[in-house]
Amino acid sequence: MISMAEIDGVEDWLIDQSLGSPDLGSMFGEMCERLRACEVPVDRAMIGWSTLHPLIEAEAAIWENGTEIQREQIAHNAEETDEWLQSPVRAVLVNQESVLRRRLTNANAPLEFPLLVRLKESGYSDYIVIATEFDLPTIKDQIATSGIVISWATRETDGFSDDALTAIRYIQKRFALAARATIQGQINQTIAETYLGKIAGNKVLSGQIRHGDGQTVDAVIYFSDMRNSTAIAELLGPDAYLSFLNTYFDATAGAILAKGGEVLDFIGDAVLGVFPIGAQSLDKAVAQALSAADESRNRLKAINADPALPHVLKAGIALSVGSVMFGNIGVPHRLTFSVIGQTVHAAARIESLTKTVGADVLMTEDVARFASERSKPAGSFELNGFTDPQPLFTLDRLF
Repeated sequence: MISMAEIDGVEDWLIDQSLGSPDLGSMFGEMCERLRACEVPVDRAMIGWSTLHPLIEAEAAIWENGTEIQREQIAHNAEETDEWLQSPVRAVLVNQESVLRRRLTNANAPLEFPLLVRLKESGYSDYIVIATEFDLPTIKDQIATSGIVISWATRETDGFSDDALTAIRYIQKRFALAARATIQGQINQTIAETYLGKIAGNKVLSGQIRHGDGQTVDAVIYFSDMRNSTAIAELLGPDAYLSFLNTYFDATAGAILAKGGEVLDFIGDAVLGVFPIGAQSLDKAVAQALSAADESRNRLKAINADPALPHVLKAGIALSVGSVMFGNIGVPHRLTFSVIGQTVHAAARIESLTKTVGADVLMTEDVARFASERSKPAGSFELNGFTDPQPLFTLDRLF
């Protein structure tokens, strides 16, 4: 006998979950366990939801009684598999239905989806899909509506009773509220990290949003600029140049991220990256920055090996180390979270000198001493903010 008083206990638990920051898949699995404890005969359940992410279109989690949650992420423009094309969940979404139910043990039950045949062969007796819509940001040209869709299945001999279906419908709507809050939190985190970077995004989400909020930190600065960008833009035109520019960013900004750094800004066709010193030592931060410079050069070499490339892709890279101001700059109603200070200005100036020196990487003496025999003197140069000419060094390639 299903007690709605006990189902109300599951609802109270969901309310508590929605006030925190739960993992959606784990919360879903525990909800199914709690429903079983309330004598709702759920043996298998799947949840799917769309999200707003530069790489991921949707996510899913599958729970089966006695097993761990299985998770899946679907990338944008991922090839649609036969399993998805013949899925009852897809049919509900495409047909914009709210419910699909199949009594699997009925002799005349339509088993038009391969999944239903497999479930019947595995001893399941009843299967229902319920979609719950709610308003969240999505990529509108790919996803018509946002929300969650859940499939429920049971091995109970007579399938889901009316009481069980009432409990499932009741609790799914309450779960949707908790899911909406969780997905919104994930979207906020994704947007902050995508547009500000992981470190800066987390600082903003933790409350550093006021004009002037910030701190002075020591860091290694990576500054890169693309060569001949104006001429290339005129040659390629807007669309092709944008694609070319993103290829350059993958070689430079992508290398920074791959080596543990943070991309703070894209300044036209320049990249500003940072490897903070604090949680890690100076020598490790410098090693990461040097590794990022090597990775950038290797990626550029691989890109230029493509005969279809419309123009040779070259870049200058500068590395400097010192104290920077890391925080909010701008005006109160329009801020950016970035780094400023002499170390940043020096990196920009040093990058411009790569053309004069004829090197693809230039670095300050404080960085070069960690590069051992790979660093070679390039001369001393005037840098803004420094009284005396500063020695700079090139970086030999790794072989």
